[in-house]
Amino acid sequence: MPVIRKSADLRNKYSEISAFCHKFREPVFITKNGEGDLAVMSIATYEEISGRQELYRLIQEGIDDIENGKILTEKEVLKNMEMVLAE
Repeated sequence: MPVIRKSADLRNKYSEISAFCHKFREPVFITKNGEGDLAVMSIATYEEISGRQELYRLIQEGIDDIENGKILTEKEVLKNMEMVLAE
C-alpha cells in the first residue's frame, strides 16, 4: 500500500519521511491541495530503479536486434574481439 503524506509533512516531518524512505526503500507520495504532486525516495532507491530501467532498455535493444536479424555468429564475435585486442 503506498504511503501518502501532505506537502506540509515534507516540511514539518522531513526526518520522519527520510527515515521511512531509507528503511523501506520505497517512495512516499506527497499531495498538494489533496492532489498527487510528488514522489519522494532515497537516492539509493532512485539509482536502483534507474539501473533497472537501463537494464530493461538494453534487454529490449538486444531483442530488437535479434528480431531484425542484427546478430553475429560465434566466429564473427571472436574475430572482432581478436581485431580489437590486436590494436
